[in-house]
Amino acid sequence: MLRFANFQKSYGNYPALSIPDFAIDAGIYWIKGVNGSGKSTLLKSIAGILAFNGDILLNDISIKKQPVEYRKLVNFAEAEPLFPEFLTGRELIDLFASAKNATAGQEQPYLESMGMGGYIHKPVGTYSSGMLKKLSLLLAFLGKPKFILLDEPLITIDTAALTVLYQWIASHHQQYGTSFLLSSHQILDSIALPAQVLQIENQSLSVFTPI
Repeated sequence: MLRFANFQKSYGNYPALSIPDFAIDAGIYWIKGVNGSGKSTLLKSIAGILAFNGDILLNDISIKKQPVEYRKLVNFAEAEPLFPEFLTGRELIDLFASAKNATAGQEQPYLESMGMGGYIHKPVGTYSSGMLKKLSLLLAFLGKPKFILLDEPLITIDTAALTVLYQWIASHHQQYGTSFLLSSHQILDSIALPAQVLQIENQSLSVFTPI
């Protein structure tokens, strides 16, 4: 369970998000919200990238009190990933695998299913946006995360790669019980990836209720 306790995030004098008390059970979730509503802010806060007031707890492990233990359980892929251009994809995988205590060779099925073998040893500065996106998504699956956060995972990848991503998510959830939070302006395929819907509106997070 992911729980928000008196969570507040502001940018200067502008209140971006306020979530006094809200819990997210294990599952796959799609976060809806208009542009600027705070979807990326929410995910980056959960990932520990942005500072905020209050607390976030995953299975009672606090991001404020137990930051190292917490971060081992939460992985994040940004909407527009940026990596040092001189590093190769292979080197980044090795770095992330070490940081996340991934098992040896865990990345191999992901590399093969996304067809990344032809360029993974090249510097990421030579990658297209789609290649960078695939690498970013792969890195988010390394280790033994309890929650994987994917910010706009459907952009810049082709239809074939999107089908593979849906398979990754469904398989990881079924095999390991991993939960997912996805933000996307595109509508998810509800057959390939059944997901519960959350909504950010008026600087707050709630369960989406269709009118």
